[in-house]
Amino acid sequence: MPEPLFELIDVVKKYDERTVLRVKDLQLDGNKIYAILGPNGAGKSTLLKLLNMLEKPTSGRIIFQGVDLNRAGEAARLRMRRQMCMVLQNTYMFDTSVYQNVAYGLQLRGVRGVELERRVKEALSFVGLSDYGSRRAIKLSGGETQRVALARAVAIRPQVLLLDEPTANLDPDSVALIEKLVRRVHESTGATVLIITHNLFQAQRIADEAILLYNGQVIERAPINQFFTNPQSEITRRFVSGRMVY
Repeated sequence: MPEPLFELIDVVKKYDERTVLRVKDLQLDGNKIYAILGPNGAGKSTLLKLLNMLEKPTSGRIIFQGVDLNRAGEAARLRMRRQMCMVLQNTYMFDTSVYQNVAYGLQLRGVRGVELERRVKEALSFVGLSDYGSRRAIKLSGGETQRVALARAVAIRPQVLLLDEPTANLDPDSVALIEKLVRRVHESTGATVLIITHNLFQAQRIADEAILLYNGQVIERAPINQFFTNPQSEITRRFVSGRMVY
């Protein structure tokens, strides 16, 4: 069997004395879209931050592409982080042009000149914003901002795309467009996608597998159809039926 993309072993994350995540064993394969589900405070965003190496676990091991992140040096961690991109619910835009926002991640990776221009233009075309390069990024609508954020991700060609409620505050048309773009990124690049969402219909539309977090623990992981039609945990059954009291 192929080696998992990520493996979490006895991972615990605490803030002061409060435990927010406790994952005994979780393997994530490459080339899939995972929906990360659960109530507020379940540990979903913390999980993405650990995977993206924005934070370190209090204890336990996270292995990425066969490398134990606890033992990796700074150069190796930087190399691995540059294979990932994270898009947040409230995406930050630099107060510059859309073009410069998309170019920034490429410039950090040493891309310059004609190659930089080509990849920025390709990324903007991919998200349907070819004519937006000169616009001021902080003046965009919410849907346009999220599309620029996806363009930044597309431009750097990540192996892992981490999405923290990217459509939470968008209108239905923008939600549908972002979902379509996420599927296109996955299908055209083979990137593994982890998307946090409270929209159960969205999870069913775009994900291959679902993972339910509750009180910082993985309650259930299953292919998307099984997760919603034949959940094995009573907690999952209550969650998907809307009977869970948070």
